[in-house]
Amino acid sequence: MVLQNFIVFEGIDGAGTTTQIDLLRTRDDAERFFFSAEPTDEPTGRFLRTMLRGDVTVDPRTAAYLFAADRAEHLWGAENGIAAQCARGKIAVSDRYFFSSLAYQSVTCGEELPRALNAPFPLPQLLFFFAIDPARALERVLGRGKPELYEKIDFQKATAERYERIIAEYDGTPQGNGMRIVRIDATQSKERVAKIISQELENLPILKA
Repeated sequence: MVLQNFIVFEGIDGAGTTTQIDLLRTRDDAERFFFSAEPTDEPTGRFLRTMLRGDVTVDPRTAAYLFAADRAEHLWGAENGIAAQCARGKIAVSDRYFFSSLAYQSVTCGEELPRALNAPFPLPQLLFFFAIDPARALERVLGRGKPELYEKIDFQKATAERYERIIAEYDGTPQGNGMRIVRIDATQSKERVAKIISQELENLPILKA
């Protein structure tokens, strides 16, 4: 199932998804959007961020369950859940979604568990996939300061390979169920990437409340 009005930005660490979402926040029509990210600011998400910083250690399978639980709250939780925002006619934009779990968690605990945990979640209407060489992305990450748990070159290479496979599974296939995927060369200037995103948004059919 595709959730109308739902847009997701995906890519490995350092691909530039957060930069582009921050630019969206400055648009004149920014009030049309509901911005969020995973991990969330909910208790589950805050715990996950301590894990990503290396403050606590959990089994990779536990991490997969935690990411899925945080996603469920992100999607269906209370008044600020993505589903509720979309139903109100807002364009919900998320920095990461279950494609991240299929890519990242499959490196640490195999593919079967992340796929099973994330099977119930709907697809977004539009997915921006930021493709970039892992070495170049890691340069950007290291420029921000201390890297997090998954921000190591071997891990990022393995994640990038899985991302490519996952995107191919959904792009124009029955599994994609009509979800539009826009592949972006994330080595381009942020201005060029922003223009591509803006053009896609202009053509996006929006479900009114």
